[in-house]
Amino acid sequence: MDRLIGWLGPAHYWVLAAHITFVIFWMAGLFLLPRLYVYHQEAPVGSPEDRAWIEREARVRSIILTPAMIIVWVLGLMLALDIGAWTMGWFHAKLLLVILLTGYQGWLGAYGKRLAQGQRSTSGRTLRMLNEVPGIAAALIVVLVVIKPF
Repeated sequence: MDRLIGWLGPAHYWVLAAHITFVIFWMAGLFLLPRLYVYHQEAPVGSPEDRAWIEREARVRSIILTPAMIIVWVLGLMLALDIGAWTMGWFHAKLLLVILLTGYQGWLGAYGKRLAQGQRSTSGRTLRMLNEVPGIAAALIVVLVVIKPF
């Protein structure tokens, strides 16, 4: 498929490469943060260890997750406009999964704030299971983008 016909022209491939790179960064953060929460929950509330986990988690959210997510969205929307993806069924399914991942990141941020306040409302087991969410979503997104089943 010749991608040089959209408004991005030859820049399409550069935008695509950047999009994939920042998806990798975003996924890394989405895999890392719940794991940090598992360890954080084991630290006594108010301890130096607790404060260190709070700082580490804040760094992951502010340095990796939020910037990567924003860049993924911007570049992804550019690519969608470039290829006219709004009329493609696979794109709608991918977009839904990306929206769900964004919501998942929002939940992670809110849970981190609760942890910082000393609330431990989710079990380590549940956090470990939630750690699988981005992997499952990523696998589904790859199938949608590569296979384009509908």
